[in-house]
Amino acid sequence: MPDIHLWGALRPAADGASVIQVEAKTIRELFRKLEESYPGMAPHIARGVAVSINGKIFRDNWQEPLPEDAEIYLLPRIQGG
Repeated sequence: MPDIHLWGALRPAADGASVIQVEAKTIRELFRKLEESYPGMAPHIARGVAVSINGKIFRDNWQEPLPEDAEIYLLPRIQGG
């Protein structure tokens, strides 16, 4: 089960933890399980979250598989314009 690293705004929803473990096969499943386990993260996920998997950032491809030994970071999604 990979470690999920959280940016500062998500940590209060995870009781202050900077790293949590969630078992998920895809980014979409990760988001669903995060919202179930940590309801305070739901508004952040709804506003937009980018996911870094082994250094590659995903902004929209929520079907991307999560390797078991991956380094995963949740990042605030930067809006362009």
